[in-house]
Amino acid sequence: MATTPAASVSLLGLDPESYQRHFLHGPDRDYAETNCYTDILIEFVHAIGSEPLAMMGCVLPVDFEGDQWTFFKPRPEDVEALYGIDIHEMQPYRPLPEQIAEQIGVGRTVIVELDSFHLPDTAATSYGTAHVKSSVIAEAIDREAETLRYFHGDGYFELGGEDYRGVFRLGREYSGDVLPPYTELLRLDAGPRLAGEELRAAAREMLRTQAARHPADNPFERFGTGLAAELPNLLAGDAQRYHDYAFATVRMVGSAFEVGASHVEWVLGDAGAPAAGQMREIVAGCKTLSFKLARRRKFDPAPAVEALASAWSAAFAELDRALD
Repeated sequence: MATTPAASVSLLGLDPESYQRHFLHGPDRDYAETNCYTDILIEFVHAIGSEPLAMMGCVLPVDFEGDQWTFFKPRPEDVEALYGIDIHEMQPYRPLPEQIAEQIGVGRTVIVELDSFHLPDTAATSYGTAHVKSSVIAEAIDREAETLRYFHGDGYFELGGEDYRGVFRLGREYSGDVLPPYTELLRLDAGPRLAGEELRAAAREMLRTQAARHPADNPFERFGTGLAAELPNLLAGDAQRYHDYAFATVRMVGSAFEVGASHVEWVLGDAGAPAAGQMREIVAGCKTLSFKLARRRKFDPAPAVEALASAWSAAFAELDRALD
């Protein structure tokens, strides 16, 4: 039977003012964010004192899936094997603030999809302007003061007051036709947390497995065909159509291979440099293609896509050599 949780609880005792984010979210990155789910796991693993690069081999099998690139996530089994963190779905059958407080109170926490309309860290995009679901990891909650501290995007933040009541649908009548948010439990006691060379050795084996899962054909060639077909619609559409397309395509794959380059270098050292260099060619090519698309003027994407396809083939050829 559930107990009445404490009003104010914190898992790690962090302070948003002094929190130092992982370098994968640093200002010098071409893509300072990846996607909402992967970003929060990067920062959470970093906050508990482990190296998130170890789990990022998940980016290597990304594929063009018809109208978008793979929304990549660290595999739950890898997260558990590396860090002793078990992630599994939970049932949000009680008020979310109570469930969050209860789980944090016993040394666990939750991943929950919240509305970015009420997340102040999205001030540059959707805060107060658009209802967009986004995953966060709760780190601390004070139900009396109505504050929540959470990992989201590229860092660690706090919300309160009207945002607290809005994000948890409290204090007024809300529409009853809204489904409960998808919620997952994070248990930190699922096994040992690897460190040092033991962590790197485990990550190398995972890298070998993930590299072997890359698409059998060159996904950039298929992307080129899809982009050529979609380009007239992008040029005829509004700016929002471009932003939605870019996020699901060039931004997604560009951020994947920027993280992939850092992962390969961390795992393999100097032996991984040639593969990482080719991955960074993909990153640069995706940025260039993004700029061309943003101009919303007719252009021939074939040369840019051919260069991306060539870099992808070279990256995996170099990675195969490094892993021999």
